[in-house]
Amino acid sequence: MSLTAKNKDTIKSFWAKVAPRAEDIGTDALSRMLVVYPQTKTYFSHWKDLSPGSAPVRKHGKTVMSGVAEAVSKIDDLTAGLLTLSELHAFQLRVDPANFKILSHNLLVVLAIQFPNDFTPEVHVAMDKFLSAVVLALSEKYR
Repeated sequence: MSLTAKNKDTIKSFWAKVAPRAEDIGTDALSRMLVVYPQTKTYFSHWKDLSPGSAPVRKHGKTVMSGVAEAVSKIDDLTAGLLTLSELHAFQLRVDPANFKILSHNLLVVLAIQFPNDFTPEVHVAMDKFLSAVVLALSEKYR
C-alpha cells in the first residue's frame, strides 16, 4: 500500500495543523495505549509513574511525536529515513514490532478526537496508510 502524491500532500497539510499540539497528542496516544493495552507497560517498567499524563508518559509522548514529525519530513523514503529508529527499537530496546501498530492505532484515535473537523475520511485514509508505512519502516531491522 504505497502513498500517492495526493496522500502525501494530505498528510503534510494535516501535519501542519497537528504539529503545534504534537506533545499533547503524543501524551494522549501513549496514555491510551498503556491503559487499553496494558501489556505494553512491560517496556516502560523502569518508569516510576505510568499513569496517563505523568511526566515520563508526557516525555515519551513528545519523543514519539518527534519521530512521527521526522517521518513526515522523510515521507518519500521512510525505510531509509527511519533506519536509525528501526535499529534502536530492534537491537537496543528490543520492542516487539506489533506494538508499533498498537501505538499507531491509538494515535489515529487521538487525532480523530482532537481534530474532529479536519479528520475527514480523506485524511483518515491518508494518515492510516502513512502510519502503516511508518510501522513497516520501523519493523525493517526485525527481518
